[in-house]
Amino acid sequence: MDDYKDILVFLDATRDTPARLDLAISIARAHGARLLGVDVSTPEAFVGDTKDAAIGLQHMFETRVARAGVEGRYRAVDHSTAAWKDLYAHFCDLVIATQPGDEGAKLVWPEVPEGVLLSAGVPMLILPVGWQPAPVGEDIVLAWNPSREATRAAHDALPLLERARHVTLFEFAPSADHCDTAPDLMLRHLRSHGVNAELFTWPDDAAMSPVSALFACLGTQEADLIVAGAYGHSRFREKLLNGVTCRFLEHPLLPMLMSH
Repeated sequence: MDDYKDILVFLDATRDTPARLDLAISIARAHGARLLGVDVSTPEAFVGDTKDAAIGLQHMFETRVARAGVEGRYRAVDHSTAAWKDLYAHFCDLVIATQPGDEGAKLVWPEVPEGVLLSAGVPMLILPVGWQPAPVGEDIVLAWNPSREATRAAHDALPLLERARHVTLFEFAPSADHCDTAPDLMLRHLRSHGVNAELFTWPDDAAMSPVSALFACLGTQEADLIVAGAYGHSRFREKLLNGVTCRFLEHPLLPMLMSH
């Protein structure tokens, strides 16, 4: 069974950090991984009502990882270099972040999560704002098509897919030739990794967009995690077409694992 060995979790002065950290700790324990807590607080976080939370991040991180028996290290980003995100993210197997809401706009370094997702080269588990502690990875929907990004995401998620109680392989308007269909080939590949996924396809009948069809699938599967590729087109085209990546990043409804 595949494992994540090094996990990075972002820390900040928002109210979402404790739940995010606890999830990171639980995943690290399940995989026997080391946990790196990276403080991405902005200078604004150290004034006003959030000052105590910002100052206390290292203590909270070190206390919780010690209590859980997880090997952990705390680091604060060096804002004097533009390469800080690369230096940390390139040496881990999974990054865990939260999509900042209004509260996090001035408290969290602006490259988190989107800039890191684009530059890291590793998968990122993104939690919605206000996410409450709950199981993640028991019921997974893999949003897949025969593209580089979706294939990368599927392989990056294997350590979670292999442990999941239920996996749904979702494909919108699947491609096929006279011998094979893309979903059947992917199901066969997943089974070789011990992932027995259930197939859910949606025809392109112009009545529903791919995103709407995906969430219709999620409603029937009661998923707690989406796995999807990020930025199948240029960032401009994604914005223009209201693409899947932008919909997920701007309005996440449940945890997502994305790869670029």
